[in-house]
Amino acid sequence: MYIKDFLSKKAIEPKLKARTKEEVLEELTSLLEKTGKLTDKKEFLKVIKEREELGSTGIGYNVAIPHARSSGIKSLVGAIGISKKGIDFDALDKEQVHLFFILGAPKDAAGNYLKALATVSRFLRHRKYHQSLLEAETLENILEIVEKEAI
Repeated sequence: MYIKDFLSKKAIEPKLKARTKEEVLEELTSLLEKTGKLTDKKEFLKVIKEREELGSTGIGYNVAIPHARSSGIKSLVGAIGISKKGIDFDALDKEQVHLFFILGAPKDAAGNYLKALATVSRFLRHRKYHQSLLEAETLENILEIVEKEAI
């Protein structure tokens, strides 16, 4: 499984406007909505916020991977957002988060959902991809980086 399998060009934002954890979850959910795979934005936003209350998905190293399964999602979908300034996301290492990858899946999508989560985690922990994304300025730059993962 590759990130390009569940990431739409419509769901990439190289310059997030959000300044808070709540705002970034809303902005990332709006990116998912653009793909047409999100059928109930309000439901998904509720579920993703509940997931964050269980424990932050800010995994450290300036990365957060908010994720949830929801009845408001048709099929596995992801979105990437980058914040140049960084956002306090209650990350495990207490550092600001710059790289966000939100992942949504239908309630019954256990296997592919877990594979996708592992794929995203490995990708964002890879030093080369991580640094390249931090430096990316455009949607095209981000797409190129994601395409390299599949090589």
